[in-house]
Amino acid sequence: MKETNEIKPCCAASRSNFQEEKTPAEKATVSSGSAFQEKLIYIPGGEFWMGTEDEEGFPGDGEGPVRKVQVKPFYMDAHTVTNAEFDAFVRDTGYVTEAEQYRWSFVFHHFISKQAGQVQQLPDTPWWYGVDEAFWYQPEGPGSTIEDRMDHPVTHVSWNDAEAFSKWAGKRLPTEAEWEYAARGGLEQNRYPWGNELTPGGEYYCNIWQGKFPFENTKEDGYASTAPSVSFPPNGYGLYNVSGNVWEWCSDYFSTNPSPASDQDTPMVIRGGSYLCHHSYCNRYRVAARSMNTKDSSTGNMGFRCAADV
Repeated sequence: MKETNEIKPCCAASRSNFQEEKTPAEKATVSSGSAFQEKLIYIPGGEFWMGTEDEEGFPGDGEGPVRKVQVKPFYMDAHTVTNAEFDAFVRDTGYVTEAEQYRWSFVFHHFISKQAGQVQQLPDTPWWYGVDEAFWYQPEGPGSTIEDRMDHPVTHVSWNDAEAFSKWAGKRLPTEAEWEYAARGGLEQNRYPWGNELTPGGEYYCNIWQGKFPFENTKEDGYASTAPSVSFPPNGYGLYNVSGNVWEWCSDYFSTNPSPASDQDTPMVIRGGSYLCHHSYCNRYRVAARSMNTKDSSTGNMGFRCAADV
């Protein structure tokens, strides 16, 4: 496994790098409902070997040791929450995301809109910029739109935003163990949700970076940024895009030890990797890979999917 204790900010840039205050927003009424239940897939409970000691992994991320974990039966969304679904939530509740309250969010340098005003570069990572007025509905800043991406995963949502949506939908965020169990699709200790080979038969099974990161993306998988939430073949449980596309928030606090953390100031776990992951720099599209971010952070490569109790 690769020897590193650093979680690289290509994974998901953190708002903690900047000390700025949110603009106060009126609290929306977030009522528990039963929205989008039809996309839930039953995941049978059982034991599985969680984590990895693969030479491709990052021990500093707490991917290991491999340990046996018991998971109760639960439901998991077949795909990440889409722009259309989040739009329905906002229209119903008047919810204001944290990116809107801060009035900026992180955008990858290739995608910053031409009409963007003030931008602030993340220290030590020339590819991440804090872009004024970059929100979930204009993900690259002023002048950009989601109108042709309503079936893509919603981005620029913080953990707190994802939690609010989940409650409104009558669901919850998955635990990290549930996420990995479901993402493995019934396979045991495989590197990816479909097996151990990244491109079986030369076919792409996920949306990640091809080319030279962070300068050139050859888009051999068909996408430079997000792909529709239902893209590429699903895994053995019928889940789409659990590798690549967007990082997904989990309900757990991040810890590099098998014992979960519980400190309110501790960052939260994100899983799955994103369209910015590349084998030369951040191969965290592996099913055991993990990263973290603060509860109020939002980027153009972080989204979420929901779970529910049986």
